[in-house]
Amino acid sequence: MPVLCTDSGSGRAGLLAAEVGGEALRSNSELASRADIVVLAHKPPQLAEVAAEVARAAAGKPVVSLLARTSLEELEAAYRESPVFRVQPNLAVEARCGVSALSEPGGDIDPELARRVQELFARVGTVVVVADRLIDVASACSGVGPAYWALVVEAQVDAAIRRGLSAAQASALVGETMAGTAELLRRRGWDTLGVRREVASPGGTTARGLAALERGGVRAAFNQAIDDVLEAR
Repeated sequence: MPVLCTDSGSGRAGLLAAEVGGEALRSNSELASRADIVVLAHKPPQLAEVAAEVARAAAGKPVVSLLARTSLEELEAAYRESPVFRVQPNLAVEARCGVSALSEPGGDIDPELARRVQELFARVGTVVVVADRLIDVASACSGVGPAYWALVVEAQVDAAIRRGLSAAQASALVGETMAGTAELLRRRGWDTLGVRREVASPGGTTARGLAALERGGVRAAFNQAIDDVLEAR
């Protein structure tokens, strides 16, 4: 599927079109008139500005918003003549193993159209459908997740380097362990407790390490992180 894209003069649209196949266009209105599905990937404060260029040309076409903290109600007000969808993908879509949180569509949305939009994002990973009131919570798990897990890997790598491993050795050991654990959890229905119990024998080394992480406040840190993300506006 060729991609039509625009930018504000950065040149990124041309680079994207060259990478994935498609065409960089000069105006948002031309894009909206030619595209089958219009995807909004601009800054949230530009909603009204972009809609003024796009809404008429996009009338009747699905409009998919990637804008953070912009509700379906706000999008529907800006694009009154289009079926509107709200999706929050994460960085891992680049590797086709991302997670996209998709708002439940409004009651007047054609189910077949909703299926098409979901299948479009399923091409680059997993799609999880949530109520629109919870999509910010979902994004505070998956959208920020790659940065969090990168920090966790970095912290464990640094700890291993402190004890004598090289950076390359520690990075391979920690990074591949994280990737393997993700696949193991996926196959086991995300049974985190079951995996922990398989690895940690009572009173053993893993149990001691887990206790240290609990004392360090790992759960409290993640709880505080999700609260701080949701409170930011």
